[in-house]
Amino acid sequence: MTHPHAPQASFTRRQALALLAASASGPLMAANANAELAPTLEGTTPDGQRLQLAGLRGRVVLVLYWSTGCAVCRDKMRELRANLTGWQGQPFTLLGVNMDARAQDFARYETLVRQTVPVPQQFTSLWAGAPGFIDSMGRPEHLPSACLIDKQGRLVERYSGRIPPEAWDRIAELL
Repeated sequence: MTHPHAPQASFTRRQALALLAASASGPLMAANANAELAPTLEGTTPDGQRLQLAGLRGRVVLVLYWSTGCAVCRDKMRELRANLTGWQGQPFTLLGVNMDARAQDFARYETLVRQTVPVPQQFTSLWAGAPGFIDSMGRPEHLPSACLIDKQGRLVERYSGRIPPEAWDRIAELL
């Protein structure tokens, strides 16, 4: 699914390198050219807490860009939640970035999750449209998309479309 928001007009060096990697390597995109760069991601959780990616250093983080209007995103949530449960007790965080245009769509989904999904399978998502949301990794062109962050806070891989099984192997390596 193509995201309704166009990518930002001005590219940083990091975004240009990521775009180059994307065009060269298909759905699984190596971001090793960016590995020395620590991306910035900040936002407010649905319960009002400020979350910063930098505060998750020491953990492997899979940042998932998704939308309630994306059928593939919704279809894959069960699998993502099962994998999250499997990594309990490990220094791993699944962090969502919701790309919905309307805050109420995101809020309704979060309410349903709190009511129907077991707590160990819930993960935090930030709404990209919220005031004060910052993301130096850039808005993805397609959903779902994901960025893998190592324990040092460096972006090591990007994925576009369904998260491939190799991503979970890579997470295991980084743990």
